[in-house]
Amino acid sequence: MNLFDEALDRYRREWPRVEKAAKLTAAHIRRRAARARINCEVTCRAKEIASFVTKAEHKQYHDPWSQITDKAGVRIVVQHSGLLDPVLDLIKDSLTLVGDPEDDRHTAGAEDRLQYPRLHVQVVAWGDQKSDDGRPYECEIQVRTEATDLWARMSHKLMYKPASVAVPSDVRRSLYRLIALIELYDLEVQRGVEALAQYPDVACSNHLLDEAEHLFRTFTDHEHRRDLSEEVVDVLVRTIKDHASYPDQLANFSQARKSDLERAYKDYGPESDHFLRHGRYVLASQPESLIIFERLSSAKFLLQGLWADELPESMLNDMAEAWGVSL
Repeated sequence: MNLFDEALDRYRREWPRVEKAAKLTAAHIRRRAARARINCEVTCRAKEIASFVTKAEHKQYHDPWSQITDKAGVRIVVQHSGLLDPVLDLIKDSLTLVGDPEDDRHTAGAEDRLQYPRLHVQVVAWGDQKSDDGRPYECEIQVRTEATDLWARMSHKLMYKPASVAVPSDVRRSLYRLIALIELYDLEVQRGVEALAQYPDVACSNHLLDEAEHLFRTFTDHEHRRDLSEEVVDVLVRTIKDHASYPDQLANFSQARKSDLERAYKDYGPESDHFLRHGRYVLASQPESLIIFERLSSAKFLLQGLWADELPESMLNDMAEAWGVSL
């Protein structure tokens, strides 16, 4: 059996462990990002066996197992380019790097070119998964902004062709011209986020929701409805007197009542029978649920009074039931 066949046979056998290693690494990054209050989307995958074969043949690797280093992969997508360095620092602080990061953002001599700015980091996967030779798996982490992620996925579909098929040069050039727009978009998003922080009335609800989202991710990865969150948080923020200190108060509450929160999300959250079968307790699947539970514990009557004029009472009653308090 040659090295290619050996690598393919080995990858088929070890694929479930590779997938587990990717999932554990992604979960670890989500927790660390939540604690660091970095808003990002973290996804993972184990390279499909067919993709492993295609890459090995296309690149003509002589040792596919060793040379294909993205068997386990994690992708981190942040809102704008100002968050790339904080995420890179988080990876360096929380995982063991394998070599130096591949960072094309500030490559000297490339200022006059339009190119996709790669930011890839090779790490030792988090967790206890090991290959047949007893070594921990490696994981390739890609870090992108939302805009560059959109460009990368779109261009991959249009430009990734067999080696024998050449993509027309005008098509390639038009796709790379979009990089200039991507850079402008990222800068304007960053500028908008920073400018919005200068308006306390607008920023307060957004900041409070961001804090709740960070903490909520430590309990579940469930995707929530942002429009519903904004509507509810606009009411919740009026029950809080000291907005500056409340994020710390909410974090302390989440830590002190961690077991109670885990129980509430298990029984009434996004994976519970109450939510999946009956469609009730919808707010228990939203990040603002943390604020509601905290307010039910420390400002129940104020919350109840303000809620009654703005939102359906049944929603608050459901949350009180989930938290085990009476209204």
